[in-house]
Amino acid sequence: MTGIIVQLALAVIPAILAITLHEVAHGYMALALGDDTARQAGRLSLNPLRHVDRVGTILLPGFLLIFQLLTIHRVVFMFGWAKPVPVSAWKFRDPRRGMAVVAVAGPAMNFFLAWVGALLLPTSEQGLLEGMAGQFLSYFILTNLVLGLFNLLPIPPLDGGRIAVGLLPLELARRWAQVERYGIVLVILVVFLLPHLIQGFDPFGEALDTVVPWAINLLLRLSGHDIGGTDVGI
Repeated sequence: MTGIIVQLALAVIPAILAITLHEVAHGYMALALGDDTARQAGRLSLNPLRHVDRVGTILLPGFLLIFQLLTIHRVVFMFGWAKPVPVSAWKFRDPRRGMAVVAVAGPAMNFFLAWVGALLLPTSEQGLLEGMAGQFLSYFILTNLVLGLFNLLPIPPLDGGRIAVGLLPLELARRWAQVERYGIVLVILVVFLLPHLIQGFDPFGEALDTVVPWAINLLLRLSGHDIGGTDVGI
């Protein structure tokens, strides 16, 4: 029982921190650009309860948690999202570009948090992971990397989609923005459902398998860890 509680804490706490600070970063960037909507709504808060989304914060993480504990008896991956921070784009000098900058803030915060986690990662003669602190930080780093990368998928309403709308030529941006009406369904279908239904079809998983190890090694080097010329996983 104690082992399960520890696994829950190691998986859930990093996810809560990553998701909460991701959303707060959006709100503060909007505020810096002249939009105080998030502040007026009380969303510039580190209280996770203010950012709870019924599906992204409760149902999906809960399913992942129970599924892993029942199948592999440990938690190796958690994912979810929070209730989007309200943004009034019309308050920006350039609404389209302003929304793109606000969108960048979320993944940027996750990558920054992953780097901070790498800075704090303890080392030993046996490797980078040592004790509970090392395990927690490894979950923290991985959760932030995956959340940041996932949100950079160029599909509205994900951050990557909003960034794309801000960078594309106006007419193409308008057409791409219309994808937002069914974008989250498309994301869930391609990222979560089809890989379980079609053998060999997992574009996001394959991309993560390539990008995440590279990103981890980059973070470790940028945080001063001497890993030589070898690839290190956490």
